[in-house]
Amino acid sequence: MQIHFHGAAHTVTGSQHLLEINGHRLLLDCGLYQGRREETYSRNLNFMYDPRSVDAVILSHAHIDHCGNLPNFVKKGYEGPIYATLATVDLATLMMADSGRIQESDAEFVNRKNLERGKPLIEPLYTEVDAQHAADLLRGVNYGQPFEPIPGVIAKFVEAGHILGSAAVSLEIEEKGKKTRFWFSGDIGRFGLPLLRDPIMPEPVDYLLMECTYGDKKHNDPSAAFDEFRDVVKRTIKRSGKVIIPAFAVGRTQELVYHLNTMMHDGDVPHVPVFVDSPLAVNASQIFMRHREVFDSETLKFIEEARHPALNFKMLTYVHSVEESKALNKRTDPMVIISASGMAETGRILHHLRNNIEDPKNTVCIVSWQAPYTLGRRIADREKQIKIFGEPYSVKAEVATIGGLSGHAGQDLLVKYATTVKKTAKKVFLVHGEEKSATPFMDILSSQGMHDVYYPDIHDSAEL
Repeated sequence: MQIHFHGAAHTVTGSQHLLEINGHRLLLDCGLYQGRREETYSRNLNFMYDPRSVDAVILSHAHIDHCGNLPNFVKKGYEGPIYATLATVDLATLMMADSGRIQESDAEFVNRKNLERGKPLIEPLYTEVDAQHAADLLRGVNYGQPFEPIPGVIAKFVEAGHILGSAAVSLEIEEKGKKTRFWFSGDIGRFGLPLLRDPIMPEPVDYLLMECTYGDKKHNDPSAAFDEFRDVVKRTIKRSGKVIIPAFAVGRTQELVYHLNTMMHDGDVPHVPVFVDSPLAVNASQIFMRHREVFDSETLKFIEEARHPALNFKMLTYVHSVEESKALNKRTDPMVIISASGMAETGRILHHLRNNIEDPKNTVCIVSWQAPYTLGRRIADREKQIKIFGEPYSVKAEVATIGGLSGHAGQDLLVKYATTVKKTAKKVFLVHGEEKSATPFMDILSSQGMHDVYYPDIHDSAEL
């Protein structure tokens, strides 16, 4: 039995881990790598193995760095099932279709420039039609329901508490008469997040494959982050400014909407217009509202007591058309605009930043991890000059970063997660984390007696 680390190794994106068991191949996640643009296209385009040789895929959740390369994978010949939780099936279908549209649009934009410069044209990584072909292979499975993705492997999904439908993957493996327990964490959520149930700690296992995005950093308590976010909104409104929030369309946007709903319901902030300006986020929010069965008890109680949906309230507008989106930048009244993409690389958020980042009344609020070399990282790093659509802009708006709103576990919970299997784990593999996060995390685990902890490089392999 072998595992091959073909993505999210020494980086946080592009999750892709290939298991070889009983002569069969099982792929855990197939996400898009996000980084330097010149590197991203070729890295996502090519696989280190033939997709046609894979027998099954298990998807941990619907974020694009975990599901976003499935359409390309299917385009290159994969025809097997893609297992996911029921909510993930709905969200991934939406996410992949949106990504297909973006791939086509980006290729069209690049080709216009290439024509002007006499450079060769490029093909989109995949199209919206390719995304639909991948969606057709999705197979929904309930949390806790055993299924057999390949011979000799019994899998089940366990609540990960990261986004709606997110799951850790438990594998009971039998190979050549030997039984092995394997656990893939997916992205680990946090205790006390709005909307979502808390993550479940791993069962005793032989091998643990886990993320370490924040292995170097403890998070503030979610309630403290909530207070910090409230203060950012209050002081920006007080100076008649706009709060501009680049936010991932799935997960972060819905949490922010819920926060703002409770703030205004409780009278903690003035009632100002709140706009969700991302077609993907608007559609994703509809899916969230369809899957109330996986909301936590606190959210269900709020819905009952407030007598209105958690993700819909009087001051909230879900923006649909481009015209509505453009009109927001002509308004001068205080408001909150939540828009995608979460790393400010594409989408309508770029227009809101372009129109608002040079006004000191406004605030750009960074609420999630930003990949290196992205516009979101440059803003979070307080660079004074940035480029948007190739044009220079001075950052005069306040920049507020609120790490405590992250949907990823902080260092404390990651340590708890790993040490839960301390007595049984033969090896722990750390993925989905930069070296600056993985190194101190490994040191902590070593100090607690866990010495067989590995931080594989891209395309490394290991015997299990």
